[in-house]
Amino acid sequence: MQYMLLIQNAEELYPEQGSDEFGEMMAGYFSFTQEVKEAGVFVAGDPLQGRETATTIRIRDGQKTVTDGPFAETKELLAGYYLLDCESLDEALGYAAKIPGAKYGSVEVRPVMVMN
Repeated sequence: MQYMLLIQNAEELYPEQGSDEFGEMMAGYFSFTQEVKEAGVFVAGDPLQGRETATTIRIRDGQKTVTDGPFAETKELLAGYYLLDCESLDEALGYAAKIPGAKYGSVEVRPVMVMN
């Protein structure tokens, strides 16, 4: 079954680019990506550009509203994702716990509803 691992970063905890901590985090991401590829569970995964690049659309009463920015004011921001093909939720959770971003926010794990 495929699982989407959504990486949420808390801005106040996220390391500054160029810092040693940021470099360690990025090395952790490269290592994790290599691990899931070698395990044969990697389907896709990418970081997302910053929230300032987001655009949100809503349809209410037939009217379209387009807003610059993320869908809601939150303390944690969607930063990236991995799509993994795992045997079980427990396996997906095991991988999610290894994602470096879990130290700076959270990783939400959701089964993917495959539409045939």
